[in-house]
Amino acid sequence: MKINGKICLNYMNSDAADLVFNSLEIDNKNYLKSELEENKITYTLSNDSLGTFLSTVDDLISSEIVVEKIIKNTNKDKLLYK
Repeated sequence: MKINGKICLNYMNSDAADLVFNSLEIDNKNYLKSELEENKITYTLSNDSLGTFLSTVDDLISSEIVVEKIIKNTNKDKLLYK
């Protein structure tokens, strides 16, 4: 059985999306397809194992949270929030 999914992350502006996209892209290569379009990042996942699929989703979300925290703590949070 093939498990497919899509995660869309929307940001306040394209600068924020670009910063997050570039921060996560190195870790995501070869594991999922990622696409950046203006202020939106779309990740497309596909796997034969539900456990592996869920682990990939969990890793992606956890990594995105870490990036947001780093941005906040380096005073770049104006990129993410109004």
